[in-house]
Amino acid sequence: MQIKDANKHRRSTALLAVGCLLLQIALAPNIALGNGRANFALVFTGVYALSVGGRSGVVAGFLSGLVFDLLTTGPFGLMSGIATVFAFGLGREARNRFADGFVASLSAFGIGLLAALATYNLAMLVVGESADFFDILFLRTFPSFALTFVCFLPFARHQVRTASQGHGLGTGNASGKHGGHYDVHGI
Repeated sequence: MQIKDANKHRRSTALLAVGCLLLQIALAPNIALGNGRANFALVFTGVYALSVGGRSGVVAGFLSGLVFDLLTTGPFGLMSGIATVFAFGLGREARNRFADGFVASLSAFGIGLLAALATYNLAMLVVGESADFFDILFLRTFPSFALTFVCFLPFARHQVRTASQGHGLGTGNASGKHGGHYDVHGI
């Protein structure tokens, strides 16, 4: 008999959200590479969109971007819009893409992350954050990309491991057993 734990998904999502929020508040302002800082809102958005996707991934991207906007001095709504589009691009298949493997999830996240950070920093150039394109590209976008990507690695490794075991954020098999949706192991 399969027992589905409906709250397991909510608990793991809440832990991920709280963890990324605490890291954004405590760690991101203190560690810099050039003028770039890690963006844990995009880490949360990437993990959630790659593991769940669909409409809930887009909503999670919007909310994480909104929290990021509240924590920074940038234009309100800019990161929430970018994170929404980022989540839509990563989660448009509405399935657990971590099940495809570590490299596939890293490449999808990396491409989307670079586009999101470049868009954010170019918008900051437009609003007057910096007057130099070199500063925006080489001292903000690429260092932010490197730090955010490195911060994403442990989360991605954990998600790939849990997806291969048959449980995690985006899988339908909440019983923790190996096998598909219709598991007849105990019969």
